[in-house]
Amino acid sequence: MSILQLSLITVIAPLLGSVVVGLFGKWLARSHAHIITIGGVTISLVSSGLIFYQLLQTEFAPQNFSVYEWAEIGGFSLGIGFLIDSLTAIMMIVVTSVSLMVHIYTIGYMHEDPGYKRFFSYISLFTFSMLMLVMSNNFLQLFFGWEAVGLVSYLLIGFWYTRPSAVLANIKAFLVNRVGDFGFLLGIAAIAATTNSLDYAQVFSVAPNLTESTLKVTDSLEVPLITFICIALFVGAMGKSAQVPLHVWLPDSMEGPTPISALIHAATMVTAGIFMVARMSPLFELSETALLFIMFVGAITAFFMGLVAMVQDDIKKVVAYSTLSQLGYMTVALGVSAYSLAIFHLYTHAFFKALLFLAAGSVIIAMHHEQDIRKMGGLWKRMPVTYVTSLIGTLALIGFPAFSGFFSKESIVEAVHLSELPGANYVYWMVLSGVFVTAFYSLRLFLLVFHGKPRMDEETYSHVHETPKVVTVPLILLAICSVFAGYAIEPMVYGDFFAASIHVSEQHGVMEKMASHFHGALAMVTHGFMTTAFLLLLAGVALAWLCYSLAPGIPKLVAPVFALPNYILTRKYGFDWLYIKGFARLGVGIGKAASALGDRILIDGLMVNGTANLVRGVSSQLRKFQSGYLYQYAFAMIIGLLGLLTFFYFQI
Repeated sequence: MSILQLSLITVIAPLLGSVVVGLFGKWLARSHAHIITIGGVTISLVSSGLIFYQLLQTEFAPQNFSVYEWAEIGGFSLGIGFLIDSLTAIMMIVVTSVSLMVHIYTIGYMHEDPGYKRFFSYISLFTFSMLMLVMSNNFLQLFFGWEAVGLVSYLLIGFWYTRPSAVLANIKAFLVNRVGDFGFLLGIAAIAATTNSLDYAQVFSVAPNLTESTLKVTDSLEVPLITFICIALFVGAMGKSAQVPLHVWLPDSMEGPTPISALIHAATMVTAGIFMVARMSPLFELSETALLFIMFVGAITAFFMGLVAMVQDDIKKVVAYSTLSQLGYMTVALGVSAYSLAIFHLYTHAFFKALLFLAAGSVIIAMHHEQDIRKMGGLWKRMPVTYVTSLIGTLALIGFPAFSGFFSKESIVEAVHLSELPGANYVYWMVLSGVFVTAFYSLRLFLLVFHGKPRMDEETYSHVHETPKVVTVPLILLAICSVFAGYAIEPMVYGDFFAASIHVSEQHGVMEKMASHFHGALAMVTHGFMTTAFLLLLAGVALAWLCYSLAPGIPKLVAPVFALPNYILTRKYGFDWLYIKGFARLGVGIGKAASALGDRILIDGLMVNGTANLVRGVSSQLRKFQSGYLYQYAFAMIIGLLGLLTFFYFQI
């Protein structure tokens, strides 16, 4: 089969599964719902693998297909098509493989939920939407996939719509993403207006010409057009990939079922922004200002969101803030033009973070939906498979040498160190400090959940047991990937894997410098035990072990000393207060004022009721002349006649 045929199968298979289960689920058995959707995603994964194999035979030469022309307006073409290259191929495999694991895991996690069939329909539809996004060859289709994943995430976050907290979380996610998407749409509109095209190839070919144009903001302020376009596009990425200050939706989105946390908020949707910037590298490389902006936003997110994870007590919230921090690392890599490293960390992170979310779900199932880690402990004896896989995921997350996260995180830290962008030194120390922070909160979570004495009642502990195989098998498969995925670093990062997909300017040669010091994955592992990052990792692990295993009384003892930092972190730097109590309340206040002034006073009071009152007042006065008395009518006639005579007299 051709790559085009396989591409169509890849996107259509999960869509058909979603439509069949969504429309006809009422007449389908529960088992049929998961068989159909899992079958569709399996077909999509197999066809993605075949596409990867065929691209491998052609040394990943890009394949650009036009599938359908939707409209043509004055030579401006709007169509549907696929751009299949190495970047697309790796994203397709990540999306479909993680989606398949989540589908299988969902059988066990949601088996008692009344919305079982609806859930499978949603996650299959999400898979289709994400594939349309990563496979697009034009901005129109990209925007369609971009908005589609946002819509489905809204449905999934609020899946348990009877919970007020879930409804609030999905509205919050929807509104915050609309802010980012407004910037994204502005960027696409600027591209369409200046290049008269939405096709990637055509836009990239004329992009260098945009550096000579400026955008007039005010009479005295002009900005380079390419900088405006890139920053506007990145604002969309800030919303979708949860970068500060548009990050507030992701932790709250944990209100959705745990499989959604793994599928949307660890491996796929939140990485859409990272993928988009990498895909748009021919544009971003033309604006150093945009790259600086991206680098600093990523560094702030990586470090400060990691600090918040240190004080969270909800098992899913800890992993959620960890996701924010790791997305920050990917964004920093984009900012220093290490696009291949950003995608490589996206690739490794997808497996170990999906593993950690699903392992958290396994613990939640065993604990009868208890999510407070302060009420856990000692679970390693009762849940050995979840324990071992969680340990592997934790080691990958903290970047322990030989695990997948080590190869990507260590490389990102080194890339920032070698960058010559202004301020890169400050960013380097932020991401390096983030290694210590990640190690601390990861080990804190692991120790409080699995080690120490059980902190629940004996009856609850006696009923804790390992989860079914439909839950543990995906954990094992993801754990294997979390160990070995990093060894693909040589072809993906230092080889020609992304040569035809990603463009890097000569003046941004960070990856060339790193390639001159790279001597293979095993040599990197050996050297990894002698780096500053590894020492900080050990320090974070040691501190967590001291505070939550050897001397668990230390946190309470030092709490008064760190009262102010703890206050700031537990309130998440006040972003929620600012948005809810500030912007939202201001909006409500403005709405109420507009309602009082515009609706009640102007429209109802003056225009509607005022007109009625005027007519009634005039009518009440005129009514007095219709008294029914003959003498009054005669008097009126005489007065009128005198008036007419006076008028005609003066006219003559």
